[in-house]
Amino acid sequence: MIRRAAVAGYFYEGSKERLRSQVEDLIDREAAKGRVIGVVAPHAGYLYSGKVAGALYSRIEFPETFVILGPNHTGLGAGAAIMSYGSWETPLGEVKIDEDLAQAIMGHSQTLEEDHLGHLKEHSIEVQLPFLQYFGHPFQFVPICLFSHESAVCQDVGRAVAAAIKESGKSVVVVASTDMSHYTPHETAKEKDMMAVEAILALDPDRLYQTVRRERISMCGFHPTTAALVTVRELGATQAELVRYMTSGDTTKDYRSVVGYAGLVIK
Repeated sequence: MIRRAAVAGYFYEGSKERLRSQVEDLIDREAAKGRVIGVVAPHAGYLYSGKVAGALYSRIEFPETFVILGPNHTGLGAGAAIMSYGSWETPLGEVKIDEDLAQAIMGHSQTLEEDHLGHLKEHSIEVQLPFLQYFGHPFQFVPICLFSHESAVCQDVGRAVAAAIKESGKSVVVVASTDMSHYTPHETAKEKDMMAVEAILALDPDRLYQTVRRERISMCGFHPTTAALVTVRELGATQAELVRYMTSGDTTKDYRSVVGYAGLVIK
């Protein structure tokens, strides 16, 4: 099965040549690369969040496989949806799913379901792929899309991903796809987003989950990010670093109602 691009020509350029040029303009060629266990990456249109994603992905050494966890904005499909076979297509080509790792993750989870519908129109995972493809390193990936916001689901998925990675012996980077505050004034967004960022920097999934709920931070991917933090802690993460933070106001110059974007690496 080939999952066709859903947002090419909308969130990012729709042709191969224009997309390569677009990503190239967002990459930091001077950045030093390092080994990471995980990253937190934005998923808006490249016009708005591309500089954050470009700065982030410019700084990582590429693994054999990426496990990408994103939120489900569409409401379609299962509450915790994984695709364990096939490939995804973008204008830069096809990316194969790591079937062995995906099956192992499902085997360790009580909540994940094989479900293509949840991924069909969802952009949060798709928009990561052109950045990964641009660098030309061979890789596979596992897509996991979460609609459920339950803490128990986040814990289950996070532990399942960690257990499967440990068993695989592969080099894997876990990607949490999320934007931060939505449609608030710039200063309010920045203040609230830094509360969530501090929880991520502390590598504390419970703190992130509770902070977002208590402070009513409109962070659309706090649940996959919570799951990813569970995973990286299980894998021995010891530190995290904020690479870049922006809001849409930095692009539009309209700071009255913005969306926040954060890029972090976890080592």
